[in-house]
Amino acid sequence: MDKKIALITGASRGLGAALAEELCPTHHIVAVARTTGALEELDDRIKARGGEATLAPMDITNADAMAHLCRAIHDRWGRADLWAHTAIHAAPLTPAHHIDAKDWGKSVEVNVTAMGHLVPMIGALLGYSDASMALFFDDPRAGQKFFGSYGSTKAAQIALARSWEAEAVQGGTVVRVLTPAPMPTAVRARFFPGEDRSALASPASEARRLLASL
Repeated sequence: MDKKIALITGASRGLGAALAEELCPTHHIVAVARTTGALEELDDRIKARGGEATLAPMDITNADAMAHLCRAIHDRWGRADLWAHTAIHAAPLTPAHHIDAKDWGKSVEVNVTAMGHLVPMIGALLGYSDASMALFFDDPRAGQKFFGSYGSTKAAQIALARSWEAEAVQGGTVVRVLTPAPMPTAVRARFFPGEDRSALASPASEARRLLASL
């Protein structure tokens, strides 16, 4: 494999899909998401750009499935060179004292608990590459009214990423936490359904800008 290997969790739409398309000329894309149809559409767009992808329709909260995927990547290519983590659960906005227990549990499971197995598993894969990188994407909502579930669990996710970033200054995998501009994604639409989406940055332009900043 002449190309580098880019593993993208949350690749079916939004920034994750845009990153996959932007990276595919130089990277073989391993695209992870729950929605098979959206992954297949992404694969078509990648092929149209002359790239190649391996589709992994699975839930990142399934530690066994993710372990199997990481093992398969190791056995096939011996490493991953880049990991971009864009998967997120966006619970509905609600006052803190009205948080639904099911929404809270899903937010913790996807946004926090999954990080506890993804970082060690994928970090090990990245460790086999001489110039590996892990990318995380902040959306600072902690403490904002009605963002209790999303804001607190997203903040916890980024706290773990920043700990890894601080540790990585000693060498090895480069860890970066980036902050995208507001984009017309499905997640944002849940939070701001009435806003003028034409004023927002496209995921494609943000993918280019963020990757260029590296």
